[in-house]
Amino acid sequence: MKHSAQGAAGPGAGTAAAAVRIPVQPSAADAARSLSRDRSQSRDASQDRGRTRGAGEPDGSARGEHTHGEPPAPGPFVPGPSVPGPSVPGPSAPRPRALVQRSSVRGQVLDALRAALVTGELRPGEVYSAPVLGERFGVSATPVREAMQQLALEGAVEVVPNRGFRVVERGDRELAELAEVRALLEAPVWLRLARTVPAERWAELRPLAEATVRAASSGCPAGYAEADRAFHRAVLALAGNEELVRIAGDVHRRSQWPPAGAPAARGRADLVADAHEHTALLDALIAGDPDVVRALIGQHFTGALRDSWALGL
Repeated sequence: MKHSAQGAAGPGAGTAAAAVRIPVQPSAADAARSLSRDRSQSRDASQDRGRTRGAGEPDGSARGEHTHGEPPAPGPFVPGPSVPGPSVPGPSAPRPRALVQRSSVRGQVLDALRAALVTGELRPGEVYSAPVLGERFGVSATPVREAMQQLALEGAVEVVPNRGFRVVERGDRELAELAEVRALLEAPVWLRLARTVPAERWAELRPLAEATVRAASSGCPAGYAEADRAFHRAVLALAGNEELVRIAGDVHRRSQWPPAGAPAARGRADLVADAHEHTALLDALIAGDPDVVRALIGQHFTGALRDSWALGL
């Protein structure tokens, strides 16, 4: 969706600005009379507001309401070819601020680009421009550029001056190293949690484990990747270490990007097998069987080391 930017004053703004004159400055006596009159009007207006407002009710400025003129922000919209344009709310509907809307669009574009990375739709080594991707998503180039800059910070793409963003080419060695880092970060935490977390807390994670199975059964790699990260994030959160959750989640996401020359996506059977490891692990953790838990954790993360493209582990 392309939006044309035009000043609020319209095409005649330049002529009007040229005709503006400096007003005659008032004398000191006139200024004093004006100040006295303004104070009197202010007291009268304050008394009127006190009579109109209920006891204890704050005025508009205390509620955070803006009493000066502010241009209305456009309503939210979902980018994509299936949405022809912005959904404008009715007069009685709340109108979100433009900053919130742009942040929402940027987030949706970022999610779409991350999914395209997982599926291989954004191919390693290829250069993509923000305007072209913006046309594809039905948005301007700005939220696409902002999303791409976030992906650059994450190491998924790199900036190519005057051209766009190139998807980083990953080799098998780099992904094997990421899988090893994941194993070093997560496996010891899982083993420690297996000894300290009660069965009822593990049972609360059942919906997330089952969600990975449903996502795998759908055969959508991007959907499975998201569900997989959600399950692992919930397990690590039990340790109460936010930095661990953040760092492990970043490594996990990076390990889901395919290397150059790899198939576009893993098959449904592989995704389902990975997902069932989650439910088997959860069953053993709820049952409190340390030997089975240790074996399954070793299998889960050793499998990531064997596979240079560990999409769902």
